[in-house]
Amino acid sequence: MELKIINEQGQSGSTVNVSDALFGREYNESLVHQVVVAYQANARAGNRAQMTRSEVRHSTKKPWRQKGTGRARIGTTASPLWRGGGRAFPNSPDENFSHKVNRKMYRAGIAAILSQLAREDRLVVVESFAVDAPKTKMVAQKLKNLGIDSALLVTESLDDNLMLAARNLPNLLVLEPKHVDPLSLIRFPRVIVTKAALEKFEELLG
Repeated sequence: MELKIINEQGQSGSTVNVSDALFGREYNESLVHQVVVAYQANARAGNRAQMTRSEVRHSTKKPWRQKGTGRARIGTTASPLWRGGGRAFPNSPDENFSHKVNRKMYRAGIAAILSQLAREDRLVVVESFAVDAPKTKMVAQKLKNLGIDSALLVTESLDDNLMLAARNLPNLLVLEPKHVDPLSLIRFPRVIVTKAALEKFEELLG
């Protein structure tokens, strides 16, 4: 399979041969959904805590006598049925939200997303993407020349100039191939990948 390489002026130049298994895979919506949900769940932290009936502040006095009032019997105001009472099944801070996804499934999900991006012409391959100085306007100008407003940029390595120049652009995220995640791939309307990063992708996912 061949992908077009776009030059810095946004025009099509040469082509590059890529793996059909990585960029020509059939789209599997259920697999991609499972991979994205698992990624979000594994990033979730258990930071909420609720109190049981033994932990809430309450009086130990019986609210009213057991019989003769016509009301339901009650022994403590800490009951989960009462406002201000404890929870029957409380959430704990050490709650585990993680989902298990096999390595082959994760790689197949990433490949399915990359293949769909290529089919929809949302994958932009460039020879290289670098700046000579940590200037945000340089990166913004490069994106303007490519005709792209918002994108995920995947480069073979992150240098200080590019990292400092791109961090002030709210619609640009710069990652290395090994740090690319399924949520970032589907979040942006366009994905810019350097030619060297394509080779890294094939090493990691091939």
